[in-house]
Amino acid sequence: MTDSETDQELRARRAASFGGEAAAYARERPDYPDAVVRWVLEPLGARRPLRVLDLAAGTGKMTETLLRVGVPAADVVAVEPDPGMLAELRRAFPEVRALEGRAEEIPLADGSVDAIVVGQALHWFDLGRAYPEMARVLAGGGVLAAVWNRDDASVPWVAGLQRVLGGGLSQRSRSGELPVSAEFPEFERAEFPHVQRRTAESLAATIGTHSHMLVLGDAERAEVEGRILGHLRATPETAEGEFDLPMVTLGVRARRG
Repeated sequence: MTDSETDQELRARRAASFGGEAAAYARERPDYPDAVVRWVLEPLGARRPLRVLDLAAGTGKMTETLLRVGVPAADVVAVEPDPGMLAELRRAFPEVRALEGRAEEIPLADGSVDAIVVGQALHWFDLGRAYPEMARVLAGGGVLAAVWNRDDASVPWVAGLQRVLGGGLSQRSRSGELPVSAEFPEFERAEFPHVQRRTAESLAATIGTHSHMLVLGDAERAEVEGRILGHLRATPETAEGEFDLPMVTLGVRARRG
């Protein structure tokens, strides 16, 4: 990041940073707990078929969870703006319809899905444009949901890692306090425990796929990765072999107004 770079320019660069590391993103990022997806879809009851849009689908982490909880592949459509991420998704889930597109201009017909699920991405949207688009493609009574995996900083060694990174890791955390609109007048929130099995090296690689790391220069990125590994190897819980990275998964949902 340069001294003259504005917050808006940095945000745009971070949002566009993932595609070049799509394979690492697919390999290192965690999935989502089944419980959060079941909670997201709960308001739709026994509606069948249950047509679900995985919006800003990335490499398919949410798609994977949707399929695992029993949503048929034929009823899932994934939409992702980055060609590199989309290619990884298509490789991993060839049975799922996958389209290039973005939240502000969704390439689907009016009322064509019952639920929209956004994993780890709603904070990148221009909600003033995305809310009307998402409402347009939702059927009556449909659900919009956003999900974020957040590291559990109530665990001392995780809080210690955040301090080592100078708060960089905490940028993953999202409050889930979303602005309401005519389309989505009320949001509900729920939290779910989650873990990812990691080693010091694989956790450093996971952090390396975060946007605040991807926009760093090579030397600065190497220096931060060195600090991550140094801390993890000096911490008893993470020094040797595999360990669980504790997370809290936040779900936010709203019915179409």
